[in-house]
Amino acid sequence: MEIETDVVSNTDGSAKVTLGHTVVLVGIKTEIGKPRPMVPNEGYLEFFVDCSANATPEFEGRGGEELGTELSNTLYRVFNNKHSIDLKRLCISPGEHCWVLYVDVLLLQCDGNLYDAMSIAIKAALFNTKIPKVFISSDDEGGKDIELSDDPYDCMRLNVENVPCIVTLCKVGHRHIVDATLQEKACSVASLIMSVTHKGTVTCTRKVGGGSLDPESIFEMTEAGKRVGKALHAPLMKLLEQEESLGKKQQKVGFFG
Repeated sequence: MEIETDVVSNTDGSAKVTLGHTVVLVGIKTEIGKPRPMVPNEGYLEFFVDCSANATPEFEGRGGEELGTELSNTLYRVFNNKHSIDLKRLCISPGEHCWVLYVDVLLLQCDGNLYDAMSIAIKAALFNTKIPKVFISSDDEGGKDIELSDDPYDCMRLNVENVPCIVTLCKVGHRHIVDATLQEKACSVASLIMSVTHKGTVTCTRKVGGGSLDPESIFEMTEAGKRVGKALHAPLMKLLEQEESLGKKQQKVGFFG
């Protein structure tokens, strides 16, 4: 697996992940918006997934659009909640202004394991995201003026420790496999998609595929997914912190080099 951060210049945070032959690019843009009425003291995230037709012929036409919508909805359930990110930190003034994080995911190459690669890329991009500091002042009429800091180093960073990673387990025969390729997935009757935190807590589960899963298989797959997901976080965070410490010295690989 290869991870690069800060790869897209016109975003506030970005990351590119290569997992096997699957390549995912994530860019995050921050904008000031209005909080949602039900949670006036929180910001929120919006997801958009673009399935490039060059990644696989299956993404051509409506097939790519439908898959993109399906992936976006799943990502929203996994990441846009107070258990993943402290959404209250994205609030500027309750009920009036908040930060909205637009997370754009581009699937450049597909060879299975889309959910896993996307979740790693999103966590890396959120870690890389820099949100400008905001200064609020009142005008003579009682309104509020918002000014953003011009200093690129005067910014707010997100705590991504609780951001989960997705683990996909594919049932093949009486066994289940992790990190399946497209060929292996074609042999699978059903898959279990799990989002797992650094503590091994499962925050979201979804079953995909036309086949069925018996209770014993679900239990075994859940336990395996918790172990794999928990083991993934520590080396991922260590890698992200190491790359950040390099600053501009970090070596670019791939077509961003």
